[in-house]
Amino acid sequence: MSELEAELRKAVRGEVGFDVTSRALTTMDASNYRRVPLGVVAPHDADDVAAVLEVCRDHMVPVVARGGGTSIAGQATGTGIVLDFTRHMNGLVSLDPDTRTAVVQPGLVLDRLQEAAAPHGLRFGPDPSTHSRCTLGGMIGNNSCGSHSVAWGTTADSVRELDVISGRGERLRLGQDWAGAPQGLRELVDGELAMLRTGFPELPRRISGYALDALLPENGADVARSFCGSEGTLGIVTEAVVRLVEAPRARALAVLGYGDESAAAEAAAGLLPFGPLTVEGMAADLVPSAHVLPRGGAWLFVETGGESEDEARARAEAIVRAADVVGSTVVTDPGGQRALWRIREDASGTATRMADGSEAWPGWEDCAVPPQRLGAYLRDFRALLTAHGLRGTPYGHFGDGCIHVRIDFDLLTETGVAAFRRFSEELAEVVVAHGGSLSGEHGDGQARAELLPKMYGHDMVRLFERAKAVWDPDDLLNPGMLVRPAPLDANLRFSVLPREPVDVAFGYPADGGDFSAAVRRCVGVAKCRTTSAAGPAVMCPSFRATGEEEHSTRGRARLLHEMLAGELVTDGWRSTEVRDALDLCLACKGCRSDCPVEVDMATYKAEFLHHHYEGRRRPAAHHSMGRLPQWLRLVARTRTAPLVNALAAVPPFAWVAKRLGGIAPERDIPRLAARTFSRWWERREKAPVGTGGDLVLLWPDTFTEHLSPSVGQAAVRVLEAAGLRVALPPTVRWRTPSGGGEGVTVATDPVSLLRGRERVCCGLTYVSTGQLDRARAVLRRTLDLMEPVLGTEAPVVVLEPSCAAALRSDLPELLHDDPRARRLADRVLTFAEALERLAPDWRPPSLERPVVGQNHCHQHAVLGDAPDRRLREAAGLSGELSGGCCGLAGNFGFEKGHYEVSVACAEEQVLPAVRGAGEGAVVLADGFSCRTQLEQLAGVRGRHLAEVLAEGLEASG
Repeated sequence: MSELEAELRKAVRGEVGFDVTSRALTTMDASNYRRVPLGVVAPHDADDVAAVLEVCRDHMVPVVARGGGTSIAGQATGTGIVLDFTRHMNGLVSLDPDTRTAVVQPGLVLDRLQEAAAPHGLRFGPDPSTHSRCTLGGMIGNNSCGSHSVAWGTTADSVRELDVISGRGERLRLGQDWAGAPQGLRELVDGELAMLRTGFPELPRRISGYALDALLPENGADVARSFCGSEGTLGIVTEAVVRLVEAPRARALAVLGYGDESAAAEAAAGLLPFGPLTVEGMAADLVPSAHVLPRGGAWLFVETGGESEDEARARAEAIVRAADVVGSTVVTDPGGQRALWRIREDASGTATRMADGSEAWPGWEDCAVPPQRLGAYLRDFRALLTAHGLRGTPYGHFGDGCIHVRIDFDLLTETGVAAFRRFSEELAEVVVAHGGSLSGEHGDGQARAELLPKMYGHDMVRLFERAKAVWDPDDLLNPGMLVRPAPLDANLRFSVLPREPVDVAFGYPADGGDFSAAVRRCVGVAKCRTTSAAGPAVMCPSFRATGEEEHSTRGRARLLHEMLAGELVTDGWRSTEVRDALDLCLACKGCRSDCPVEVDMATYKAEFLHHHYEGRRRPAAHHSMGRLPQWLRLVARTRTAPLVNALAAVPPFAWVAKRLGGIAPERDIPRLAARTFSRWWERREKAPVGTGGDLVLLWPDTFTEHLSPSVGQAAVRVLEAAGLRVALPPTVRWRTPSGGGEGVTVATDPVSLLRGRERVCCGLTYVSTGQLDRARAVLRRTLDLMEPVLGTEAPVVVLEPSCAAALRSDLPELLHDDPRARRLADRVLTFAEALERLAPDWRPPSLERPVVGQNHCHQHAVLGDAPDRRLREAAGLSGELSGGCCGLAGNFGFEKGHYEVSVACAEEQVLPAVRGAGEGAVVLADGFSCRTQLEQLAGVRGRHLAEVLAEGLEASG
C-alpha cells in the first residue's frame, strides 16, 4: 500500500479505492479525453473532503471532483485523486416550499430533486438531457442549462449559496455582497473593473471562462454565481442552497417542422416573445424514425405552460399560427410528450454515429452565439465542415443560440488528430466572429480552454490565472482546466487502443468487425446509470440493483476499454477485474435498445467469457446450464424426467445437484415435462387443416420442448385456428452401428446414440455462457438441418423471446461467414408477428380481461413488442406489461452468487405489478425465465400469450 493510500484510509471514513477497477472506472467522462487517476475516494461528508484535500496538498497530488461523469469537455478526469460524490454525499438535505429553496449535497441526482419538488408544484429550472443521472455538483461546476433555460436560465441563475472548501482548506459560505470570498479576490476585482465591464460578450449561454463579471458591484458581487462554471478548479462544493421555480400545472408541446436546420434556426429567435418554456432544435439525421414527427427536415420542439391544458394548448397553437412551418403538431398528453422528448434527449448519443454508421465525436459540442445570429452561424459552421471534409449534425437549444454537434473527426491517426486541431482553431474564430462563446453549456475543460485567448484575449486569460491563484494557490484542484490548460489534442482516449482489429468470434457488423470500435460506442452519456427504469425501458438492471458503477453498462465498457489499452488492466482477456464486472451483467440486451448508441454488453460479455476461459476450466454453471439442451435431450431420450423430478424434490439430492452445478441454493430446480412437445406433436391426432393456409415452422426451443410444452401446444391450437399450417423443423435420426435408423450421419459413441433425433437449437445457452465454439457448432448443425427449409418461403415462428432474439441477432453475428445464417434470421417471427403478417383477417377470441406481467427483455431490446400490443388489444386484454427485467434472465438468476441481485431486479417492477393486480387479471410472461421467477418469488403462474388465447378459443367453442 502506498503512503498516500495509507494516509487517505486513515484520514477519511468513506471508501478509498486504489485498485485497478476503481481507477479504470474513472479514467474517462463523456468526452474524448482519458487520464488515469492514482485513486478514488467516496467521501462521507465535508470533513472527509477537507481531509482528502489536506493529505493531497501534503503530497502535491491533484484532486478532481466528479459527479455523474457525464462531462463532455474532459473536466471530470484527472491524474490524482478523484472524489466520487455519488455514493454518500448524494442527499436532499431540506426543501422549503415557502421560500422555494432546497439544500442539496453535490452528489444528488437532478431527477431526485425534481421528484421531491414536484408535490409542491415546484422544480429546479435547469434540466440537461442527462437529468436522470447528472448531479447538482456537476451542474454547478459546469453551470449547466438544459432545454428550459429560455424560461428559467442557467444553474448560476438558480444558486443562492454554496458551501465550498478551497484549495487551501478554507471552508467558505459563498453568496452575494462578497460573502465567502477568499482573501484577495475583492482586491483583484477592484483593480480590473474596466476589463470586467467590457471583456465579456453579452449572450444567454456564455459559459466559457470564469464568470468574474458576476463580482462587479452592479451585479451584486455574487461570489456564488461567479463560482458556478469553474469546473472544480477553484474549490469543492459540499452543499448548495438552490432556488426552485413554480412548475406550470399543464404543458403543451408544439413540434414545428421546417425544410432544414437553417430555417429552423432562423425561426427560433422569433418565437421567444411568445414566452415559451423551451425552443429546442434538431434535424432529420438524428431521428431514427421520423414517422412520429410532423413533415419537415428539421424541427423545433417548443413547450408552453399554463394553468390548464386548454391554456397551454392555446399558447402552443398561437405559436404554430405565428410560425412559418411546413408541418406541425401539438401534443398535450404527458405520455406523448415524453415520447417526443426522448427523441430529443437521446440525440447526444444518437449523434455519435453518422447515417452510414461511421463514428462521430464531441469536442465542439456546445458553442453558443446570440440567438439572432444562429442561422448565419450555422451556415458558416456548415461551410467550415465542408472545407475540412467533415460531417456533423447540429442540434440543441436553438432558442438560446446554443448548438450541440458530434463531428466525424479521425481521432485515431496522427493526421486525423492534426486535422482536429486545425478545425478547432478555425471554428473558434468563427464562433468569436459571431459574438459567441466557445462553451454554451458543458464548460471548456480540455476541449476548449486552450482556445480561450481567441475569445477573451490574453489579458483576460491572465486575469483568470490570477483568480485561480487566489482560490487555489497550490494548483491542487483540477489542474490543466480553464487556466494553463493541457493541449486540446493531448490525452485523447483513443490513442491507447490497439491499431489493428482484435481477433474475436462475433462479426460486429455495425462496427466493421472491429471489437475496439464496438467498445468505443460507449461515449459515457450514462443513460445506463438511471436509478429507475422509465416506462418499458430495461437498461441497466444490475446497476439499479447495486448502485455500483462497475455494474453499469458504461462501467463495463470502461473496463473493456482499459483491457484493450493494456495500461491499467494488464492481463487482457484473462482480466479478473473485467470478469467480475461482467459477472452481474444479466445479458438482458436492454442496452442494445435503450442505450442511445446501442452498446450490446450481452454480446461483449459472451465474447469476453469465450476468450477468458479458452483452454481453462470453466465454472460449474457453464456446464450445468450452458449445456442445458444436451442434458435435457439426454433425459428425454432416456425418458427419465419423472426420476429427475423426484430426485430434485428430495432436499439432499437437490442440494448435491445444485452444489455440483453451481446453482444458487435458494433456487428450486424447475420440473421437467413428462412428455416433450415434440413427442406430443408426433402422437397427437392431427385435425384436418385447410390446404389454403400459409405454412409456418414452429421452432421447438429447449424451454418449450422440455419445460413448457403446454406453450407449444397452445401455439399450435391458435395458429391452426388462424388458418395456418403448422410443421416442425426437420430432424435427422442417427444411425446405429448396425445400420438401423434414418438419415445419413453415423455415430458410434454412447452419448450420440442417446441423442436420438438431432434437433434445431438457437445456441442461446452456449452464447450466454461464452461457449462460442460450441455455439457455432450447434448453429452450423442447425443450419444444416434447416437448409431444405431455407429454399422455401416458410417463416419460422419462435415462441421463446430469448431464442427468437438469439436467432435474429446472435446467429448472423456469430456465423457472419455463413450466408445461411442471415437467411434464417430473416425468417424468424414471434408468435404475434406471425398472426399479424400471415393471418391479418383472423380475429382472436374476445377475452375482456386486464393483464399484468413482464415484457421480456429481449422482446423489448431486439424483437419489438408492437405486434404483441396490437394482438392483446384485439383480444380485449387491457393494461400495460412492466418494463425492467425479471432478474432471472436465463442462467443468470440460477447461478450461485446472483440470487440477491436477481430478486432485487424482480422487486423493481414486475413483482409489485403482479402483487397489485386485481382479481381476474391475466399474468402474462412469454419468457420461461419470467414465468419461473414469478412462480418462485411470488407463487404466481404466468402464462404465454398463446396459452391465454388458446384458452379463449376453447371457452368460445
